[in-house]
Formats: sequence, C-alpha cells, structure tokens
Amino acid sequence: MLDRFFRLREHQTSVLQEVSAGLVTFLTMAYILVVQPAVLSTDFSGEPTGLDSGAVLLATCLASALATFLMGMVARLPVALAPGMGQNYFFVSVITALAAQGVASPWQSALGIVFVAGLIFLLLTLIGLREVILNSLSPSLRNAVAVGIGLFIALIGLKNGGLISDAPTLVALNVGQLSSVDGAVFWTGLLVTLTLMARRIPGAILIGIVSASCVAAATGQLTWQGLIDFPTIQNPAAFSLNLRGAFSMTCLPFIVVFVFMDVFDTMGTLVGVTQQANLQKDGRIPQLREAMMADALGTVAGAALGTSTVTSYIESAAGVQQGGRTGLTAVTVGVLFLLALPFSPLIMAIGAYAPITAPALVVVGAMMFGNVRLIDWADETESVPAFLIIAGIPLFFSIADGMALGFVAWPLLKLVSGRPTAATWRMLLLAAAIVVYFLAFRGQL
Repeated sequence: MLDRFFRLREHQTSVLQEVSAGLVTFLTMAYILVVQPAVLSTDFSGEPTGLDSGAVLLATCLASALATFLMGMVARLPVALAPGMGQNYFFVSVITALAAQGVASPWQSALGIVFVAGLIFLLLTLIGLREVILNSLSPSLRNAVAVGIGLFIALIGLKNGGLISDAPTLVALNVGQLSSVDGAVFWTGLLVTLTLMARRIPGAILIGIVSASCVAAATGQLTWQGLIDFPTIQNPAAFSLNLRGAFSMTCLPFIVVFVFMDVFDTMGTLVGVTQQANLQKDGRIPQLREAMMADALGTVAGAALGTSTVTSYIESAAGVQQGGRTGLTAVTVGVLFLLALPFSPLIMAIGAYAPITAPALVVVGAMMFGNVRLIDWADETESVPAFLIIAGIPLFFSIADGMALGFVAWPLLKLVSGRPTAATWRMLLLAAAIVVYFLAFRGQL
C-alpha cells in the first residue's frame, strides 16, 4: 500500500530508507523546538513578549506536523516544514514595534498579521502566481539558488560546529574550536559521515549524528531534563490572534514583508531540495502547487495556534542526501513532530547542542554545491545574476534577499545586452515588484 501510494519503486527507494531519511531531516531541524519558544517568548532586550514558551512549543509541534503531513500526503515531496528561522526573529521585531506604537495587544496583533499573510500566500497559490514565478526562472538561476542555499547551510553548519566565529573581517577561523569539546563532537560527526559516504555505506549522515551524540553524551554536553514530559502552558496562545489590529495601516508594511519572505524562502527551498533529490522533470518541480498549498496552510494554522510563519525547511536536503525521495520522508517527520511533545526533553537535549547536527549541514551543503556546473558560465547575463544569488544568500544570511538580488539583475542584464525578448515580461514584473518592495516597505522597517 505504501509502495503504491508513494511510488517507492519508481523512485528506487524503500520504506526503511524513507523513514531513515525522515529521521535525519527531523534531527537536523529539531533545534527549532528549542529555539522557537525561546525566541518568541522574549524580545531582543530580554523582556517578555507575552507569548508563553510552552504554548509556542505546542503550536510549533502541531503546526509543523500538519504542514509536513500535507506536504507528504498531497504534494508527496520529501520536504519538511516548521516555523522559519529569521522570520521568527522578524516576528519578535514586529511585536516590539507594535508595542512601541502603543498597540494594546502586540503579540496577538502580530499573530493576526501572520494569519493574514498566510491567507495571501494561499490566494497567490490558488491563482497560480507563485507557480508562474518559479517556472519563469532560467536553468542557471534555478541551479544558482541550489548552490547558494548549499553555501548557506554549510555556513550555518560551520557556525554551529564552532569552527568559524565573528570577527572584524566578518567571519574568521576559530582555532580554539580544534581543541575544544565542541570541536571533538563536530569533527567526530563529520569524519564518520564522510568516511561512510566515501565507502558508499547507506545511512552515513544518520550514523554521523549518532556518533556525534555519543561523544557529546560522554563529555557531558547533553543536559538531560528527564525523558517524558509535556510542555507546561500558563498563558494559552491558540486562537488568540487579533485580526482587527492586523488590518490596520500600521500593520500593512509588516504583512507585505511576511508575504515576500515566505514566497521566496519557499521557492528557494523547493528548488534546492528537489534538485538535490533529482525530482525535477524538464526543469519543473512536480506537484508544485500542492507543495505551495501545504506551505500556505501551515502558516495559517500556525498563526491560529500561536506561532510565527511556517515555511519549507532547507534542512530537508539532509534527508534527501540520506536517500529520501518521496512524501513518506515528510510523513515520518510529521509523526516525529507529534512524538516530540511527550518526548520533548530527549529531543531538546540533542537539538539544543548544535555541534551534533552541524556536520550534516556541512555535508549537505557540499553536495548541493555540485549544481554550480549546470550554470551557463559562458553567458554573462546568466552567470553574473547566478553568482549574485550564490554570494548573496550566505552573505546576507537570507535566502529571500539573495534570490532578490539575482532576480533583479537577470532581466536588467538581458535588456542592456540588447536582448529584450529574453528578459520576459514575468521576470521584468518580478524585478519591478522586488525594487518597489525594498524601497517602499523594507526601508521603513
């Protein structure tokens, strides 16, 4: 039954391989279970936002499970969803801004803003606009997105592993990591993973995570708070959103920003993951509209339950590298999000210590970089925008902003090179919309 529904044989995979891939994906993104409650419950100065951390954890698990189930069962893609990193920090900045302007219920209004943005995502998906945008990208731009995301997640992995640190030169090698406990955990996971991959042994990434976890436990880096426990909720957040406040002129710029961020983050993730899984057909993503629907409905449900924008996770590429090719991988992740509620102390112990999952991100980033060979480097109107995307995503620390840079440059270079018909009206319109967005809305925030 599972073979027929998910077409496992067609994708040359198995139930065990898909479940294993789902476990790897979940472990690489389980940090959100720790980060999300901490981020949303306090502002940048450490003051409470009004959102209860236990309520945020419950909303995160339920919304992530729902959206990921939809992705797996309807779109049948190996992509997991959860509240987006970066978007959750912006969500907190919205709460702070609304509070500074004297809004009576800032966090409730912020949830209302995300809910409205989710409805707009859904509308754009139903009319096919998001799909039109994605299918308008040239092969070079598509592959550049995958490469840029690969560099991005590798950077995150190196950062989480403690190998790079902040410096006057932006980033620098952290020599001290080489002799630290963090370094021992990180290098153990990375070397085990690479050794097994070089020997073509299945489950390399998962075994690497387990190895790193063993070293972390042996060195006392895993803090156990018990095994089974449900989150304690003192101030419920579910269905507390303030829609009336969200429709005010004060909130309009924030809605636009959330729409922009989700559209491009999702597009970039779907391009990168499906290319890595070799699922694209004639340059197009299968079941794209269904995938966008899962993303939009996840955001709407997440806001209703009490968390920030739910989006497709690039960490899904870790599961793809593990062998995930179908929606069964996503379904597995959805189940694990539900299981995380009663087993949250165990999951948090592993997910809270970044050096454990950092090697998986580095390895996946390296694999995704291979798409660089598919870019048309002989044509400057293709290669330069592609390079801007590749460089912009990790340097801006934003998939959306990096993609925007290349999407504006691509049609402009087509025009100035004397090839106006190659620019296409869709890409020209998209470039104009991006410029307006940055000038009219982003500069105000």
